[in-house]
Amino acid sequence: MSNFASRFFLAIVLACLCMQPARAATPAVNATATTALLHPISIIKRYDLDFGYIAAGATAGTVVIDPNTDTASATGGAILIGGDPHAAAFIGAAGSSNVVNIKVPRQPVTLTRSGGTETMTATKFTVEGLDKRNVARLVAFEFRVGATLNVGANQPEGIYVGTFDVTVQYP
Repeated sequence: MSNFASRFFLAIVLACLCMQPARAATPAVNATATTALLHPISIIKRYDLDFGYIAAGATAGTVVIDPNTDTASATGGAILIGGDPHAAAFIGAAGSSNVVNIKVPRQPVTLTRSGGTETMTATKFTVEGLDKRNVARLVAFEFRVGATLNVGANQPEGIYVGTFDVTVQYP
């Protein structure tokens, strides 16, 4: 073997020894950073009240969101068929150690079908735990609010939307 051929062969052997197996690229993973910024004597909404997906039967029915268990149940002609039903959630903070009063609607709240005039009502709003609470100074507190949705017999399909007020009194 010529001197050139032996050097060429040696160069190929060294190149092969230096090669490392290809590595799979590590996939990038995204994460979300969140926080709730509160000023003393304030309240912010964390989640909306969601009754989920409902099928309306030939008879009237109800869907109840229990804020203590954050679950939904249906009665009568209302049938739960999916979605993510859950209570509304709120966060508050007091400026000093105090008792706070959480106020939810006592009157029915109307939900209107988007693009239409058909309505349903939400009634019997309830607060998770006590509506009058002792809170510590500058410590956030959370609570959920549930309600009963009154679904009419053969209620027309669509997306129904309504708003309601939640008030926290810091005496």
